[in-house]
Amino acid sequence: MNESLFILHLVVVSACTLFAFKKGKTALTSWICLQAVLANLFVLKQVCLFGAHVTCSDAFAVGTIFGLNLLREYFGKEAAKKALWNCFFAMSFFMIMSQIHLFYTPSFYDTTQSAYEMLLSPSPRLLVASLLTFFVVQQIDLSLFTALKEKLPKTAFTLRNALCSTLSQGLDTLLFSFLGLFGLVAVLSDIILVSWLLKMIVIALMTPLIHFSKRFAPQRGLHDVM
Repeated sequence: MNESLFILHLVVVSACTLFAFKKGKTALTSWICLQAVLANLFVLKQVCLFGAHVTCSDAFAVGTIFGLNLLREYFGKEAAKKALWNCFFAMSFFMIMSQIHLFYTPSFYDTTQSAYEMLLSPSPRLLVASLLTFFVVQQIDLSLFTALKEKLPKTAFTLRNALCSTLSQGLDTLLFSFLGLFGLVAVLSDIILVSWLLKMIVIALMTPLIHFSKRFAPQRGLHDVM
């Protein structure tokens, strides 16, 4: 049942990403930010998928990678960078609001405080893990791509990009898993392996997905370039 739900989850997230893309750059950026917040909120739930103990929030990682690639392809590299910074703003706001929410003293009739504490208490740690992972991986990714371009100048851009993405996403998965999830989940190795494999599948499918997405490309207007 979990496997079927996860496949449906991926289909819904991908379809909504294409719908947001059709609405334009602003809608797609907002959608990516929403997925970042949801991924950090839902990452604590552990499920069994294909015999491995993982979190089902990887579907949002797939949607985020897909959305960022659409931004980079159709609206430029700077649009993708701005989307990442917007993600961190949204995640920071969510983290601050979650802690304020926990500071309220519950009434005698409240029955939800313990559930909120369990879900929202790790938010600061997850945000710090995301920020540190982002800055480290971005620097390594840039250096690695530059080195590959110098060492393999005749190699196609798509091949260099795929190789660079494979290594950088592997590092991204390792760092965030240890910084954000170590001690919070039962089988960290399963989460790392499955998350990385899913990202590799998305990277492998990115070229046909980008080609397919052309039929959803919006008409560029003032709202797309501002």
